Amino acid sequence: MQRTNILRDEIKKYINENGEQFNQQLLSEAKNVSTKIKDILDRGNIDLLKNARTLIFYTVDQQEEELIAFAKQEGIAWAEHFLTLELKLEWVQAIRRTLWQCIDDIDEVKGITKEREDFYKLEKIINDKIDQFLNSFFLSYSKYKDEMFLKQREIVEHLSVPIIPVSDSVSVLPLIGTIDSYRMRIIEEKVLTDISDSKIRTLVLDLSGIPMVEKDVIDQFEKVLAGIAMMGCKAILTGLRPDLVRKMVHSGIRFERDAETRGTLQETLKNYL
Repeated sequence: MQRTNILRDEIKKYINENGEQFNQQLLSEAKNVSTKIKDILDRGNIDLLKNARTLIFYTVDQQEEELIAFAKQEGIAWAEHFLTLELKLEWVQAIRRTLWQCIDDIDEVKGITKEREDFYKLEKIINDKIDQFLNSFFLSYSKYKDEMFLKQREIVEHLSVPIIPVSDSVSVLPLIGTIDSYRMRIIEEKVLTDISDSKIRTLVLDLSGIPMVEKDVIDQFEKVLAGIAMMGCKAILTGLRPDLVRKMVHSGIRFERDAETRGTLQETLKNYL
């Protein structure tokens, strides 16, 4: 343990006393990243050189909790500012190589790893901790990206559910494009919220722009219509395509209880305008 502490202190002392040399060596090891140092700092307030020392010090001090927290923070920052994983991997590997170069320089003067056991112990500490940092970083980065994607998709899906008022109590919802289970949940949420907020009494759902849908989606749609009826609103379906009707009939699904069916949207709206 005492020998390990000596190694740790010598590495930190060397980096602190040879800061400029350390920076130049690090930048020379990461050719692609070195040209983007200022851009990354300006874009995301991410100081790569400062963070490199933080990673090294957490590594040699074996501060596992701090290392993982730092990796998660870095993952979010890189994902939030659309920085690539390729750059991050190049940078961390450059940090690893530079750290070993520092150890080699120290060894030439003080022989801190002259014993084979000391070297292997130090190698395990450094490689394990840097790999742990990378794993935690990638998980945090991916999680943030996935959450951001879902939020963006939800926004887009909400925009793709345009409920258009045609009078004080009548609105139209033209549905266009493929509808999957996720989009059907968005439709349900938007429809029931708008009925409550806008006091809609009749909602015309035009299905002429929908291609064939799967049975489980039709089942969900049947539940949406039941929800509309429970909200005290009348649902009218227009634009039902023959192939969609056949699929509903053969699946044993009936909408008559919770919705009226009409021909075209234009014909239906004549009764309300």
